[in-house]
Amino acid sequence: MADDTTAPTAPKGYEPIPFAKKHRISVEDAKAILAKHGNDRKSADKEGRRVSL
Repeated sequence: MADDTTAPTAPKGYEPIPFAKKHRISVEDAKAILAKHGNDRKSADKEGRRVSL
């Protein structure tokens, strides 16, 4: 029997540069959004779409 003691890894958050490119916003705006929303991808994407308009 295999000993599987490794815990599943949590999903990683966005990196600022790819996030900025995805939403066509500045890196500074992306950093601010990611700092505010952390690893919550759904709310970060929503905010990124809002800022890009």
